[in-house]
Amino acid sequence: MSTLGSHGGSGHATKGRDSRTDGFLLVGILAAVMWVSEVIDQLADNRLDQYGIVARQVDGLDGIVFSPFLHGSFGHLIGNTIPFLLLGAVIAFNGAARVALVTLIVAGLGGLGTWLIAPENSVTIGASGVVMGYATYLIARGIFSRRLLELVLGGVVAVLWGGMVLGSLVPRDGVSWQAHLCGGIAGVVAAWLLTKDRSQERDVRAPHRTPVDVL
Repeated sequence: MSTLGSHGGSGHATKGRDSRTDGFLLVGILAAVMWVSEVIDQLADNRLDQYGIVARQVDGLDGIVFSPFLHGSFGHLIGNTIPFLLLGAVIAFNGAARVALVTLIVAGLGGLGTWLIAPENSVTIGASGVVMGYATYLIARGIFSRRLLELVLGGVVAVLWGGMVLGSLVPRDGVSWQAHLCGGIAGVVAAWLLTKDRSQERDVRAPHRTPVDVL
């Protein structure tokens, strides 16, 4: 086993802090795009909302990319922005790459699921599916990794947002429970995939450690 000197250790820590800062910045940028989009949408008499996810229409697939940045009103946007920033910041502690991967998996899989099961010709907009995915990712992450800190954080998220997650699945007029459900499932998938990748990374590093006998 090789050891790092004080200079190498400091460089690694600085790199970790930089990645974390980039993660916070990425979450902030995504939220800022939501707000800029809504300002433009309001000025354009809500004409951007047509670019959301149009269920089972091929030309509505691009809404998977656009829908998280589109909202029906500033009240809708505010309701999503606060948990998006808080949950995204927790994920950002693992760096910008982790935020990007979780967001891509949640928005991609969750959006595709919404496209498949939402009511015919409906248009789904809003970041609530991504918010649900962030929440279920943080809850499921500790279960898959079995790391104490991640289990505790997941428990805190479950206590604070568990009611919101369950309540969002209740069918209501004008609210897409399908997006919430699919986003939540996608968050669990993201936790499983990314925890699996981390386990494989540990397995690759294992040969560099002092060999041990396994019975």
